[in-house]
Amino acid sequence: MVSASLIGFLHRIDQNATLFLNSFSTPATDQLWMLMSDKTVWIPAYAICAYFLFRRLGWKKALVVLVSVGIAFGLCDQFSTIVKHSVDRLRPSYSARMLLGGLNVLEGRGGFYGFFSAHAANAFALVMCLIIGFRNDRTHTYNGFYKFALTWAALVAVSRIFVGKHYLGDVIVGTIVGLTIGYFVGMLARYVIQTRIDKVPVTGLTMIFDERKFPITLTKSSPSGSRGSL
Repeated sequence: MVSASLIGFLHRIDQNATLFLNSFSTPATDQLWMLMSDKTVWIPAYAICAYFLFRRLGWKKALVVLVSVGIAFGLCDQFSTIVKHSVDRLRPSYSARMLLGGLNVLEGRGGFYGFFSAHAANAFALVMCLIIGFRNDRTHTYNGFYKFALTWAALVAVSRIFVGKHYLGDVIVGTIVGLTIGYFVGMLARYVIQTRIDKVPVTGLTMIFDERKFPITLTKSSPSGSRGSL
């Protein structure tokens, strides 16, 4: 068991780090952080991603990817709710020390408990599912999209500090949870696509090399049982 004194020590560090980051708020950047935190603003962007999934992957694969996004969202939300009510860590917007320390709060204070950030978890889970999902299209590269999507998720996560709703620790843990859930759910969707739709040998996630320069050719097993060259 982690001692109460250690938990208190880590909590104070988290409070100080959050106040330090939050202190960089300005009237100009406040609008940006509120925009990044507003889920409804990004609905058109979600629709555009869904459109390209259907256009590039076909309706069957796109549907599998979208289902994986929904599952990842649900898992992140439910897990976040369970942890919040288990840990019972008040949001910074309910902390007298944070408010007296100059915390800039841009939104309503929300529910009492904030560990961990569901915004951060959902954003990174969405991005992971989409990155893995678009990898099922072997005719295009999406490096620009990957960089943009990860940057967007990072901004959404960080915005929760600047609007005064979460501590830095809430955001870090939420990011880790989102990446983890998004990866495993996304890979499960990839497995379904490869085995049920494409009916090809199951492969892992390759994101480093440029397939146009290093093409992959999968061949059937030889009579001796050895695999063909890649």
